[in-house]
Amino acid sequence: MNACPGELLDREALASACDAEDSPVATVRAACERANAWLNQEFRNGRDIGELLQLRAAAIDEVMRLLWDRFDWDEERIALVAVGGYGRGELHPQSDIDLLILVGEDAEDQHANIEGFVTQLWDIKLDIGHAVRTITDCTEAAQRDITICTTLMESRLIAGSAQLREQMKAAVSVDKIWPSAEFFRAKWDEQKARHAKYADTEYNLEPNVKGSPGGLRDIQTISWIALRHYRTGDPESLKDLGFLTGDELNILLRGRDFLWRVRWALHMVTGREENRLLFDHQRELARLFGFEDSDMRLAVEQFMQRYYRAALAISQLNEVLMQHFDQVILRSDAPEQVIDLNTRFQIRNGLLEVKDDEVFTRTPSALLELFLLCAQDERIEGVFAATIRLAREHRDLIDAEFRADPRNRRLFMEILRSSNKMALQLRRMNRYGILGKYLPEFGRIVGQMQHDLFHIYTVDAHTLEVVKNMRRLLYPEDQERFPVTSRVAARLPKIELLYIAGLYHDIAKGRGGDHSELGAVDAREFCEKHGVNERDTDLVVWLVENHLLMSGTAQRKDITDPEVINDFAATVGSQTYLDYLLALTVADINATNPTLWNAWRGSLLRQLYTETRRALQRGLDNQVGKAEAIADTQRRARERLEDRGFLAEEVEALWAEAGEDYFLREHVDDIVWHTEAIAQHYDKSTPLVLVKPDLVIQNDAATQIFIHARNQNYLFSVVTAALEQLHLSVLDARLYNSIDGMAMDTFYVLDESGASIANDSHRLRQIVEFLTTTLTDRDRFPEVVARRTPRAIRYFAMPTETSMYLDPVKNVSVLEVTTPDRPGLLARIGRIFFEHGIVLQAAKITTLGERVEDVFFVTDADHEPLEDPDLVANIRSAICKELDEQAAA
Repeated sequence: MNACPGELLDREALASACDAEDSPVATVRAACERANAWLNQEFRNGRDIGELLQLRAAAIDEVMRLLWDRFDWDEERIALVAVGGYGRGELHPQSDIDLLILVGEDAEDQHANIEGFVTQLWDIKLDIGHAVRTITDCTEAAQRDITICTTLMESRLIAGSAQLREQMKAAVSVDKIWPSAEFFRAKWDEQKARHAKYADTEYNLEPNVKGSPGGLRDIQTISWIALRHYRTGDPESLKDLGFLTGDELNILLRGRDFLWRVRWALHMVTGREENRLLFDHQRELARLFGFEDSDMRLAVEQFMQRYYRAALAISQLNEVLMQHFDQVILRSDAPEQVIDLNTRFQIRNGLLEVKDDEVFTRTPSALLELFLLCAQDERIEGVFAATIRLAREHRDLIDAEFRADPRNRRLFMEILRSSNKMALQLRRMNRYGILGKYLPEFGRIVGQMQHDLFHIYTVDAHTLEVVKNMRRLLYPEDQERFPVTSRVAARLPKIELLYIAGLYHDIAKGRGGDHSELGAVDAREFCEKHGVNERDTDLVVWLVENHLLMSGTAQRKDITDPEVINDFAATVGSQTYLDYLLALTVADINATNPTLWNAWRGSLLRQLYTETRRALQRGLDNQVGKAEAIADTQRRARERLEDRGFLAEEVEALWAEAGEDYFLREHVDDIVWHTEAIAQHYDKSTPLVLVKPDLVIQNDAATQIFIHARNQNYLFSVVTAALEQLHLSVLDARLYNSIDGMAMDTFYVLDESGASIANDSHRLRQIVEFLTTTLTDRDRFPEVVARRTPRAIRYFAMPTETSMYLDPVKNVSVLEVTTPDRPGLLARIGRIFFEHGIVLQAAKITTLGERVEDVFFVTDADHEPLEDPDLVANIRSAICKELDEQAAA
């Protein structure tokens, strides 16, 4: 380990200064602070990170020895030992300093000195973790806990008895406890459990540089297992032993050094042992590492792509080496069963392997054949580590000539058409670096983050998750969750066309411009090169170009309006296109962020699909008009009500106050429900509040709240503020102002966590009681909820954007608001409408991760669109000012 230079910490000068004081605490603490500042400056100057880690450990060594020497020890019966990361000589600025005070069996007389020594360390504010143990204690603790065994394996003497430390090492050696095979099993299980905490992905939005898959702990796990089995964990020595190849050694060292620098920077900017790359720190680290915003990508996106690629490389290497350990340590004596496949491949004990090391050199196409065999033969459980290594080493054979070879193009298409774990093969191709070589456009999105909370995966991970979801639609176990989409997917004539659209729908992210249009160009080129006929190519290209069309229509437009359906049907054009688009949309939403999917969104897509299918069946030239749709709804509702004892005259009298939009947008079941309740509610001075929990689609379906009350311009703001206080999230609002001055408003809600409240009878009663009380007292205005905005959402703060345009068909003004989500949002917007004399006719509420994209249909007090440009500008300005000031607060 490197010696401690004088400019970092001069031990002699420090010792002299301590001797001149009654207590060394203040002097040593100041020296440590100066040393940390010097090291941080060296880090900023670009000094080698490995040197810095060793220099900090060396400086702490000097401090430990200086303080240790101030006590009168029996040096033959006690030793001060560095363990863990400190024992390895890898000490980050805020890392725990792990110490073992190793004592002889008869060292009771040393306890006072030990207490004084440790107290001084605490007083100096060093973050120490310490244990006082005998050799017997160490052996017993290591036997019980593999973590303790691991820390003791990396021990290093600082002061005291070297013989005592050697005896301890011998007592916990591999021939005494934790034999190599048991140690490997335990460490592999430990790693699996750790990875599971981070959802088994390197691509967490806020990864832990130490513990996440592809983090420093994965490197250390390899080192520990090698140290236990080969008696060395040094990367260079492992290369000499043939355990690591030269390329793998370079990957390991480059990845380790990068992760070390990231961890050092995190400790430096936070002033604590922070190993999480939180949103709060990602931008600052991007600046520290020299990244700058460009026209196409933010600096933080570039930095995080660098991190994700490093983590992916480490994770891939860890996977190969752990499988190698498995074969060398656990399965070395297992009986072998070999199944011959062809001249290039065979299956050995369930794993696919090449027959010799020259297979890929002789037959480069075998680089794709490997994955095709896995996708076609259910006997293959995985790929041998040695074969994975060979594939990785030969991936540069995939060049322009390889990609132009008709055989390779056929092989890739056969992989897409395969029925056995096809999505898994694409993920393997990505992990082994093959997919990005064969599809260079895919290689450019590997590790590319999308800097928001809406997308929880990198672009490549999201893309492969989309394909995986497409496969799931065909599995029986997912048919209950996606009943309509599963049936649609099962009847798609060429499922591989859906997979191609999935692979290319986001392929152009990060290039600037419209990624849908740019991706469509790439998709067409792929199809033409891979022998897809012109008709099918046009379908794939259309899907890529329009992959956001269905979700945008369902979530942002009034899909109860026949004209919206007719326009959508005209754009889609055919049942085949509609079927493929539905499958792509459902797979895409669920792969973007699983929390976005709920029964409400599912019901919107099903409604849009069903109505569009009917429109296509009728023919684009024979569409149902608005008047016809209203008349049909009224006829069916009237028949239901007459069956319940209502006279036609009574029904007409009750409906006289309702506008045509009510019958256009509400379902027949709901109209009957509302009409019956209004007929039985005689006191119009008190509000009628209904909840409808019984007609749910699935367990996470939205609950409908219907309010019939005296209309007030601030009613929307009052109701949404009340719902906020009830911890409810509004998904949709349908607002109708009747002729007799009564409002007939419908809200669809979930709990603020996204969970359904449909089966919580107490909660439903509470909603009715609270809203009734609030709306009865006209002077009561619920406080706009002022809870703290979550940290992650504050980090992604963006200025509020608004736009307003005229909808000539509905004769309303359409206001679109895009802004970060926060408590009290709808109530604040509603209050602005009230203050400006605006009447809200309807609202579509869409929450996408950390932001909302809400659409409000508004008119003036005379129910006419807003035509005064000054009024429009004032409303937009007031919304931006109110929401942005709230976000800043």
